[in-house]
Amino acid sequence: MTTEAPISLLIVDDHPVVRDGLRGMFASAPGFTVLGEAASGVEALERAAALDPDVILMDLRMPAGGGVAAIAELTRRRARAKVLVLTTYDTDSDTLPAIEAGATGYLLKDAPRDELFSAVRAAAQGRTVLSPAIASRLVSAVRAPRAPGNEPLSPREREVLGLVAKGTSNREIARELFISEATVKTHLTHLYAKLGAKDRAAAVAVAYERGILG
Repeated sequence: MTTEAPISLLIVDDHPVVRDGLRGMFASAPGFTVLGEAASGVEALERAAALDPDVILMDLRMPAGGGVAAIAELTRRRARAKVLVLTTYDTDSDTLPAIEAGATGYLLKDAPRDELFSAVRAAAQGRTVLSPAIASRLVSAVRAPRAPGNEPLSPREREVLGLVAKGTSNREIARELFISEATVKTHLTHLYAKLGAKDRAAAVAVAYERGILG
């Protein structure tokens, strides 16, 4: 009789106490094994490439490289791991970009222990897992999408747009703003959606038309 291999995990959170708590929780439960930890999105990419986990538990807001950019880069690399976002934030500005970037699921850190275990098992099988609060937000967003251009750009998005208007490449923008190229691409994706544009040229044209760029 064969036993199923345990689900391997990578825990990504900038708080050591949170990482320790999650590691202890999964270590005490059958069917899971924690391969490693990371304290930022950038470190998560390195550890994911080295450890090849089944599931990555990903926080979103971290000082040295956020979760959304890391998720987008994992998706771009076609990483095998499924990403389950585990965060304290349930606002639209956090939820939707994470799902769009390729997260398999999204749970809040106050989720009960058993719910978290079930979510990891489901994520490992490629099934989407959303906490009830997140699910209702996504349904609302789908039913009542914002018209392009009605959502204001964030200060960082304006910075990126200004550099794009000057003909700056993604690599140069990343260097100038001290962010990764993956993060630049994430900002561009959000810009295009907010402006209703399909590419860099269209985004700049729309921005000038609407007075966003002077």
